[in-house]
Amino acid sequence: MTKALPLLLLFISTTVFSQKTDIVILGTDHFSQIYKEDNPNTDIKSDKRKNEINAVIDLIGKYKPDCIMVEELPENQPEIDSMYNLYVKGILNTSSRREIFNIAFPIAKKHNLKKVYCVNAPGGTSQSLLDNGDNIELYKNETLELREIVMAKYKAINNGTLSFKDYLTFLNQPDTYNKVYHLKYITPSRVTNGTFKSPDEMIDSAFVNTKYIGAELTSVWKNRDYKIYSNIVTTQLKEKPKRILLLIGVGHVGSLKSIFRDDPEYNFIEANTLLK
Repeated sequence: MTKALPLLLLFISTTVFSQKTDIVILGTDHFSQIYKEDNPNTDIKSDKRKNEINAVIDLIGKYKPDCIMVEELPENQPEIDSMYNLYVKGILNTSSRREIFNIAFPIAKKHNLKKVYCVNAPGGTSQSLLDNGDNIELYKNETLELREIVMAKYKAINNGTLSFKDYLTFLNQPDTYNKVYHLKYITPSRVTNGTFKSPDEMIDSAFVNTKYIGAELTSVWKNRDYKIYSNIVTTQLKEKPKRILLLIGVGHVGSLKSIFRDDPEYNFIEANTLLK
């Protein structure tokens, strides 16, 4: 019996440490940018849209997250902590239409979570920087095709025929976020021998190889995603949650999924499986 005990303890220890952390990445749009003052159909704070968002919050609740992470820089954590504490007490006064206040905070409060974690990273830049070079038409045409799809959804939101719940469901379909992923992380590498148009501070022009101009743009975006990934996994190592919910712009979903897919310590759960 005494000889069997160490083997049993080893089995238990191995089992515990092999348990994966679940992660759901809910891709969102920026509702403050969708909002038009003269059109209540675009207002996440209207009674109609609030009910739709509440439906999303209830559906996400089935997952029972024990950690909420958001697209905010870690240096903003004290401010977010302060606002979340006010929100929990019911005294946060904000007219903001940002996702953190209208989706993340309500979910966190509903599940009695003590805080919402900031895991964003600086970086990224505009897609419009890439506007010339060999094979640029491939990139421009794909951009137009995706824009047409998105604009059709915006039109439906504007005229009230598309609910915010259905819009979020659309964003989190693999077919949708994979289109965004392909445009941002695959197609640009086909563009070569060009220059960036008006590069911002995120682009160090001295180190840009114009022969690989498209790949240079993708590397900027991917660099940011790896930093976001680092913030997520280091937060998990510190706080030990087992069911993470990350709210982030849909443009990051495909890239982060590709990273977590290769991390054996995580189990990636599609958000659209919850939004039914």
